[in-house]
Amino acid sequence: MILFESYNHYRQILLDGRPLPTPTQPSYLGYSVGKFEGDTLVVDTNGLNDQGWLDMNGHPQTEATHLTERFRRRNFGHIDLQVTIDDPKAYTKPWTVTLAGLDFLPDEDLVESICENEKDASHLVGK
Repeated sequence: MILFESYNHYRQILLDGRPLPTPTQPSYLGYSVGKFEGDTLVVDTNGLNDQGWLDMNGHPQTEATHLTERFRRRNFGHIDLQVTIDDPKAYTKPWTVTLAGLDFLPDEDLVESICENEKDASHLVGK
């Protein structure tokens, strides 16, 4: 399970060995299955809808999007993530982006991120 502070969302990644199904009900976060390859968690996702974006820069996704993510815990506080995007309806070929050094904070509490309470991360900076 991946929990997001923003918008109180969660993402379920099934690790019981089931195959990635043929999508029947597209959604914003899709359907994800994962497995470990050594010390790397490999997650395949499909079933995304065409209403979301891949990132905050507006890279589009369609219902044909297939994501492959490779999470590797570099050390106690950092995770490296490599994402391959394969979407023949939006891109001419698959492409990969690497996000190195994502913070991994296992002993921190999630803070509800709602703009009205002014207690989310953007309002706590400098206090």
